[in-house]
Amino acid sequence: MKNENSSALISHFSKIKDPRVKGRSGHKLLDIMVVAICGIICGADDWVAVEAFGKAKHKWFKTFLKLPNGIPSHDTFGRVFSIINPKQFQDCFLGWIQSVAKISGRKIIPIDGKTLRRSYDSKAGKSAIHMVSAWAAENRLVLGQVKTEEKSNEITAIPELLRLLDIHNCIVTIDAMGCQKKIANQVIEQGGDYVFGLKGNQGNLLAAVENVFAEADEKELKGPDFDFFQTEDKGHGRREKRSYFTKRFTDNPISEEWNGLQTIGIVISERYESGRKSEECRYYISSLENNAEGFAKAIREHWGIENSLHWVLDVAFREDESRFRKGHGPENLAVLRHIALNLIRQDKSTKLGVKNKRLKAGWDNSYLANLLFS
Repeated sequence: MKNENSSALISHFSKIKDPRVKGRSGHKLLDIMVVAICGIICGADDWVAVEAFGKAKHKWFKTFLKLPNGIPSHDTFGRVFSIINPKQFQDCFLGWIQSVAKISGRKIIPIDGKTLRRSYDSKAGKSAIHMVSAWAAENRLVLGQVKTEEKSNEITAIPELLRLLDIHNCIVTIDAMGCQKKIANQVIEQGGDYVFGLKGNQGNLLAAVENVFAEADEKELKGPDFDFFQTEDKGHGRREKRSYFTKRFTDNPISEEWNGLQTIGIVISERYESGRKSEECRYYISSLENNAEGFAKAIREHWGIENSLHWVLDVAFREDESRFRKGHGPENLAVLRHIALNLIRQDKSTKLGVKNKRLKAGWDNSYLANLLFS
């Protein structure tokens, strides 16, 4: 096995300041963090399971951790992660992921939020926390995350998250809640481009965009002023056709209010299932050139964050079932899940899904070591 100094993960997370009273801690902070990360990688979804996992793997952990008083109790894990400074934890996460994930070139970075449904505490008057995450679509890795107390606070969380990221030459995609002039301006000033969903929160802009496409007849939509791309998916008795149209929008006075705004777009989704047809239209603004195929790729990658991140956290990591609510615990535990998912996703040695990779890591110490020390 490689020694602890060879792990970029351990190196970065060893920088976290121990929040406990000096001289009264029976367990080393780094030991607690490494056992917790490994436990979550291997299928432990709460602190009781992390403790049980640690005790089962005690002999293996002793080959590279100090563990002066053995494996910590589940109460110790819970208490420590409830008082670890989440800002320091976030900084270490960012330093680590930037050292192992090379996000360069014209990459797509979807940003979206997810509520941890059982993290609320009614007695303490604490609502469920909402994590806004940045996702590297091509690398399939979490790049960073910021906690908010309410979903509506995504508007303030997104700028904070963007400041943590290097988005130069990247395409940032955000749904309609994040469609704000200040956010568009920040993306452009940081050297990126954007594709934003558009709904009623930008009423005048939405009306102008709707009018452009409503007033264009079929001949105009296929003409030189518009660009067009289409996809079709079939499966499980369902067929879905998506038509993407884009058009330059720089001649409209409203575009001057939005830094970088170049084009508008519409996605028309037609679904055929059990002999029935349904149709939905979604509108977008973008700083990209008038290219419907590139626009379509950005939209599809943004939708992918639901399946590749949020769905996996719920199904494989049972995130929505987590009842840990104390202090900074819910936020720090969410980051631990992101660490575990990133480590699993980096592994290319075996063609298994996330759930089965977690099982394999729990059974096979060599495979777990490969994930941890990669």
